[in-house]
Amino acid sequence: MTQLHDLRLRLLVQQESERIADTQPTDLDLSVVQARCLCWLALLAEAHEDQAGDAERRGDTEQAMGWFADSMRLRDVIGVVSSIEIPLPGTVPEDADEEDGSGPLAA
Repeated sequence: MTQLHDLRLRLLVQQESERIADTQPTDLDLSVVQARCLCWLALLAEAHEDQAGDAERRGDTEQAMGWFADSMRLRDVIGVVSSIEIPLPGTVPEDADEEDGSGPLAA
């Protein structure tokens, strides 16, 4: 089930990246978008871990486990997002998509 979730998440991220690239091909560097997303995801994961620690100190084990599980999911997302290969603009030839069918965002 985890592999299916990872594949689904990769597909969603790739589709959104392609949508962004298609709508703003000259104004957007997807590697910058990826880096910004990773920064925000890391901050969210850290905040969730802090909330888990606070809940644990209060003795609310159930809430602590919920926050901790959320932080682990965010860490999984960070792993998936960081593994997606986004080529730098101008480094992929136009016909690369047609050769192997994987496209420029193949992970």
